[in-house]
Amino acid sequence: MRDPALFDKIDLHLIRVLHTVLTERSVSKAAIRLGMHQPAVSHALKRLRQLADDPLLVRSGAGMAPTDAALRMVAPAAAILRAAESLFSDARGFDPRSATRSFRVAASAYLDPLFLPRLAARIKQEAPRCPIDILPLSPDSPYHALLAEGEADVVIGNWPEPPGDLHQGRLFSDEVVCLVRQDHPAVRRGWSTEDWLAAEHIAPTPTHPGARGVIDAHLDSLGLVRNITARCAHFGLIPDIVAQSLLVLTTGRQYCERFAARLPVAILPCPVAFPPLVYYQLWHERTHPSEAGAWLRDCVRSVAQALRKP
Repeated sequence: MRDPALFDKIDLHLIRVLHTVLTERSVSKAAIRLGMHQPAVSHALKRLRQLADDPLLVRSGAGMAPTDAALRMVAPAAAILRAAESLFSDARGFDPRSATRSFRVAASAYLDPLFLPRLAARIKQEAPRCPIDILPLSPDSPYHALLAEGEADVVIGNWPEPPGDLHQGRLFSDEVVCLVRQDHPAVRRGWSTEDWLAAEHIAPTPTHPGARGVIDAHLDSLGLVRNITARCAHFGLIPDIVAQSLLVLTTGRQYCERFAARLPVAILPCPVAFPPLVYYQLWHERTHPSEAGAWLRDCVRSVAQALRKP
């Protein structure tokens, strides 16, 4: 260290502010996440800039961007916070009734829509003092990095072949079906593969140019292309769009059945054979021996099992 007394000027709270400000790239957003007043976060950032002899965050267009030095601090800061969080809690064992550690779950929007609300309710019921962060998970999300850097404790989604370098637990599998409105012509007369391909389909907005979801990736492997005429970035809104149009949504049966109870829609078999959608939870080796991590994974597994039909 350039300053022999520098270590004495750093406390864990300052590290937490540093990591939050750099990941949020905003003092105001960091203040909300930390439950602090914005001036207090600004004061802490001023101390951090003095300690680092670096501006850390600089103006970039309408927002803020971390400096090169700041970017190098993110991973070490996360590691320090993870170590501090587990330093005494793991030594004492994990008691959900008194624990105060946070849980971070990254999950796909294609899950059963009841899953995440029930998981959050289960965690808050059994571990009322533990904060929960539900994070989005898209096909291009860097979930390896999220798990390795402590930004997520588990990720939940469907993979044709889940990565072999992460721990995994199978949750459920789901049949691929089609959701249409109740008076769609296919409800009366059925459809062939050609009819289905030619129908007007709605699909999620690609996360990046050229991205393919599991439905279109499988069609590509068969040399088939469906007629997608509408896209929506908000997967939870698509069933309502289907109920008011002649658009076709192709996804898992369990997802569709949650909306069939409240919307004028019908579930039809898909004339193209798809492999089942298999959903997993994945976690990193760093949390594998953790009692808190094992408790969270058991909650995920129990909620998934409770949603399945007998």
